[in-house]
Amino acid sequence: MNGIFVTGTDTDIGKTVVSAALMCALRGKENVCYWKPIQTGIETDDDTQTVRKLANCTSEEVIDAGFRLEHSLSPHLSARLAKVEITIEKILVFVENIKDEKFWIVEGAGGALVPLNENELMIDLMKRFCLPVVIVVRSGLGTINHTLLTVEVLRNRGVKILGIIMNGEPNQENKRAIEHFGQVKVLAQMPRFEDLSAENLNFWASKNPKI
Repeated sequence: MNGIFVTGTDTDIGKTVVSAALMCALRGKENVCYWKPIQTGIETDDDTQTVRKLANCTSEEVIDAGFRLEHSLSPHLSARLAKVEITIEKILVFVENIKDEKFWIVEGAGGALVPLNENELMIDLMKRFCLPVVIVVRSGLGTINHTLLTVEVLRNRGVKILGIIMNGEPNQENKRAIEHFGQVKVLAQMPRFEDLSAENLNFWASKNPKI
């Protein structure tokens, strides 16, 4: 598998919007394809549909197969309430028959240490895919600690980090601290869009991030 795994320091951190921006930024350079293997809270949010809309995706650019669970909870708990079991092996089955050479933008659920079941974590899925990781982080107060913790745990597990995308009001001091102490590159600082539209996101993506 070739591509990028998008994770974050928390839930609702902006991973889906960043994933859409990566689709826009890399389209034309790569045969891009978005996939979110696990979606919780599907009754109120559909991240796949959001990316499809924001990135103006064709049907060939989106994989809609995966675990689709009610309740905005950790994957392991949402699965337990639905009386199903998420495992990495079951996740892989969803895409085992896709033969096209694609550049995958894979969006995780929550952060790196979110449980999938009683034995596996999201970071185990990252390792199985062997994709470099983009970490989406907040730009404001608290982000230095959360970001450095995520960077450290990924490195300790042997996961390659491609870089950081900061989401929110630009903060040069936090950017400097993350790059200095984390020895990691901030690829871009994404603003909170007043009008989050496909046109505005594509314009931003045409100039950022630098991957």
